[in-house]
Order: sequence, then structure tokens, then C-alpha cells
Amino acid sequence: MPKFFNTAGPCQSDIHYTLPTGDRLPQLEKLIAQRNYFVIHAPRQTGKTTAMLTLAQELTASGAYTAVLLSLEVGAVFPHDPGAAERAILDEWKQSIKFRLPENLYPPEWPDTNAGSMIGTLLSNWAKKASRPLVVFLDEIEALSDETLISVLRQLRSGYPNRPQGFPHSLALIGMRDVRDYKIAGGGSQRLNSSSPFNIKVESLTLQNFSLADVKNLYKQHTEATGQIFTPEAIERAFYLTDGQPWLVNAIARQATEVLAPDVATPITVDLINQAKEILIQRQDTHLDSLAERLREDRVKAVMQPILAGQDLPNVPNDDIQYLVDLGLCKIDNGQGLEIANPIYQEVLPRVLSYTTNASMGRIESRWLSDKGELMPMELLEAFLGFWKQHGEPLFKSTPYPEIAPHIVLMAFLHRVVNGGGTIEREYAIGSGRMDICLHYGKVILAMELKVWREGKRDPLDEGLQQLDKYLSGLNLDTGWLVIFDRRPDLLPLSDRTTTEIATSPAGRSIIVIRG
Repeated sequence: MPKFFNTAGPCQSDIHYTLPTGDRLPQLEKLIAQRNYFVIHAPRQTGKTTAMLTLAQELTASGAYTAVLLSLEVGAVFPHDPGAAERAILDEWKQSIKFRLPENLYPPEWPDTNAGSMIGTLLSNWAKKASRPLVVFLDEIEALSDETLISVLRQLRSGYPNRPQGFPHSLALIGMRDVRDYKIAGGGSQRLNSSSPFNIKVESLTLQNFSLADVKNLYKQHTEATGQIFTPEAIERAFYLTDGQPWLVNAIARQATEVLAPDVATPITVDLINQAKEILIQRQDTHLDSLAERLREDRVKAVMQPILAGQDLPNVPNDDIQYLVDLGLCKIDNGQGLEIANPIYQEVLPRVLSYTTNASMGRIESRWLSDKGELMPMELLEAFLGFWKQHGEPLFKSTPYPEIAPHIVLMAFLHRVVNGGGTIEREYAIGSGRMDICLHYGKVILAMELKVWREGKRDPLDEGLQQLDKYLSGLNLDTGWLVIFDRRPDLLPLSDRTTTEIATSPAGRSIIVIRG
């Protein structure tokens, strides 16, 4: 049977390319042998469910344990009614166990007891009568909230001292976040801020992204199955663009092999990987959409806005930074500090933020293209200046991130420019004081640097010219744009203060300086 790169739900080893669970979580079998209860948390679609389904199957097949992955998700619609949630959860478990365990390992009975004790009673009865040590992985724990969440956690903590004869030998909670970040108040607006309802955990583990070796292994499986090769440069490019994020690694390969190069005689090259990346960015599939939804959360905005603006982080709680890491939006690089998790997210997040602005802009005539469809930078400059003076200020109100409203409006304009005919790459980082943009359209490469002049600060012109020199040198370009957004108070209207001039950089490059 042919296999495929999976981008929807848990992998099934008979039809999907997969990696061994033990390679990603090598410490689990030791934790289980020691009768530990633990937490596994990682962003969505990093392979948590696949890994734990596979591990449960392997443990059961070994004859040493009865192991099963069970979901709590169906209880989510009853946050204030633990009894109703438990009944829904147990009904779902009945069905799942039929498919995941042989009949001789089923629970002996399904309890009909009081609300707030059904799950604990089932696990206790099952462990007492099981012929093997019982190991249970509880998936989608963060779907529960409020009284239902507290009830489930307390039942697990209450039964813990009775293991292994009277409660599961080992148990894991699996979700996106650690226990302290689970939702407990009305509307999910508060968090536990503590591990106390589940203070029996011995470890909180996270599922790491794929390494370069993992990506090579996964793509090699396709080559062995079909004969279609990934060039070494293509594999490295895919790893760079995704930083090993499992869904992205699979999605970019799926686009390359099934859409762009379905003929297995065609090798997968860097060019095809880049095309696949653009398709993913433009389509913003479910995985990318789910990340984008988070951008409007206040605690996400408090961290993400300064990253995009290149500002230093304000005094935000450590938990809020960890929350973005747990969601997979950011990573902490020892050399660079906090940064966006991978280059694909770097492109997707600004596009999402500028979506409403883009939709609000109306039609713009493409005066920047020649009769042959080539980009003309000076005509593009004139078109942008006209757009900026007329529409810039009103469009600031359409952005969800007011501190970087000018950046978002400019990016929305540039998205119109490259729509269907070019690409945009961005670089930004905390504390850098800038955002760099590189626009590719056919043979034309246009680089620009965005700076902000804030109240109480000096004119960023000199610093911007120095920084732009370094950026242009890396791109091997002789000229570029330096865009300075003046955000000081009590200024003239944008239409009256927008100007352009030519400046010479420290390295002797001719730079177009746009102030507005």
C-alpha cells in the first residue's frame, strides 16, 4: 500500500510516513516502569497523539502492560457539569477501547456512580482486576475547564496513592500546555497558575521538533518507497523553513510531492520546496489558521507586538512568554533570545495581522508593472506614496496591533503588489529596533528597512542607514528603501508630512528615505 505525508490528525503507520516514538520521547518507558504520573505538553500537530497511540500499542503488544490512549475532549461542552462531562467521556472511552485493546483487556465494568467520581471509579476498578499493570494516557486535557477540569484532576490525585493495584500503574496528561496553564474560570479567562490539583506529576515533558536527521529520515522513507529523491539542499531548506515543526515538515513535502512534482522521476529541489512554502503561506491551512487566532489574545499581543516592532520586551510575566513557546508561536534561542518559531510563521503572522487592512484598501491599480509584467521600483514608490498619503492614516484603525499599525498598512500594500507574482521575506527580532523586508518580483529584488521615531528618541536616520547597509550587503544590493514612521505626538497629518529624499549610507549606497 502506498504511503503519504500526513497533515490531518494522528498518523497511521500503514499509510503514513512516521518516525519511531522512542526516538522522540526516549525517557517515557523509564518513567512508566517507575510508576510515575507525568505531563506531556507540546503545540498542536507536533505528533503528541500519534506518539502516544503508538507507544500504547507497543506497550500492550509487549505483554508487559495494558496501555491505552483515551481522549477527554468530549467533556469540553460541560465545563460546569462534571457529571454530564464524565458520562460523555466514559461513553467515548467505551468506543475507543473496543478499537484499541483486545477484548480480554477491557475494563471489567462501567460504573454507574455519583457525579465527580465516575472516572476515578472506572480507573480504580480496572486497575484492581487487570491482568497486567494499567497505563493510561489522557489526551486533550486542556479541552476541559472550570469545575469539570478540577473534578477530573482531583479524582486522579485522590487515586494516585492506590497505584498500581487500585489505580493505574502510570498515567500521563497530554495537551498543549502544562498543568498550571489550564483554564478554570468562566469563559476560560483565568488559569490554575498552580500544579496543586495534579501535584503528583513527576515530570512535565515536551515533544521537541524534528531534528535535521529526523527530516532526512522521514523524507528518505518516501524516496525508498517511490524512488523520488529529495536533494540534500532541498532537505536542508525544508528544515530551515520549518525549524522541524512536524506538521510543516509533512505539509511542505506533501505539496512538493503530490502537487508540484507528482511524477516520481522529478527530484524535489530547493526551488520546489520554496514553491511549496509559498503555497502553504497563501493557503493558511487549518494549522496556520489556529495559530493566527491566538494573535488577538491579550497575553499573546503583549509579547508579539514588540517582537514585530523590534522593540525590547515590556515587563510581561514569565508565564506569558512560556505560553507563546508552548503554543509553538515562539522559541527561545540561547543566542538570539525570544523569536518567532520558524521562517514560515514569520511570514504567516504579519499576513494574518494585515488581512483586515488589506480587505479595507479597495482596488489599487498596478501602475508599478511594465508592459512586459516587470516590476518598476520608481513607479512602485510613486504608487506607494500616493496610497500612503490618501489612505495610510485611516487604515491605522483597521489593525489589531496599534503599536505597529504603520508596518501593517505598508505590508498590506506590499501584499497587493506581490499577489500572484512575487514573494515577501521579513526579518524582525526583539531589541533590533527594526523590521527588514525583501520583496522579490521576477528578477527585481527590493529591500527596505522599517524604523520608528518615537517620542523622546533621536531621529533614527543614522542608525537606520547603518543597519540597512548590513542588510543590503547580505543581499548583494546597491540600493534600498529606509522607511521611517514618525509616531511622535502632535504632528501634521500624514498627507502633509510624508516626504522622500536620497541619502548616502556609510558604505556609500544610495538610499531612498521615506518619512511619514
